[in-house]
Amino acid sequence: MSGFAGFALDRAFGHPTGILGAVGGALMARSNAAAEQQVVRLARLTGAEEVLVIGPGPGVGLQAAAEQAAHVVAVEPSARMRQAAARRCARLRNVAVQDGTADATGLPDAAFGAALSVNNVQLWPDRTAALAELHRVLRPGGVLLVSAHERWLPGGRPRLHSDVQAAGFTDVQTWAWKPDYGTTQAQTRAIKPS
Repeated sequence: MSGFAGFALDRAFGHPTGILGAVGGALMARSNAAAEQQVVRLARLTGAEEVLVIGPGPGVGLQAAAEQAAHVVAVEPSARMRQAAARRCARLRNVAVQDGTADATGLPDAAFGAALSVNNVQLWPDRTAALAELHRVLRPGGVLLVSAHERWLPGGRPRLHSDVQAAGFTDVQTWAWKPDYGTTQAQTRAIKPS
């Protein structure tokens, strides 16, 4: 998408800034909540994990993960969304929110037991590089969970599945999930091999 529509969508959802970012953040908090909660449930967190959240937006899923994990780091390219996520999680002492993207987290090798991404994989400029980065930062045996609006996912579920496999993940499972509110999600769960 190009022109003003593409610009507006990027400012509201891709790299939220200004008034469009404020509106986009409010919409994301409401429309993504079910998918965020679902991904955290699927991660089966026990309270001992180090978790990475990619693109937490206003922090709904980040908060849910932090309430169940030992420590959670979020990487978010939008300063507005970093601030919103940090505010939402201010009472939680096990959360760090920092500038970064899926393909450039700035985090150490094998640091996390789980990596979670909700409704942002379709915005990654280079999905191959991003999946390679997530593979790098996950520990052996670590779980990757990705959920995205199926309608907006380039290549749909088949391409997401094959891209995750090509990045070196195993036990890749991909399916459609329909929340009570919102659009059908393409979801993938995969493991970094030991």
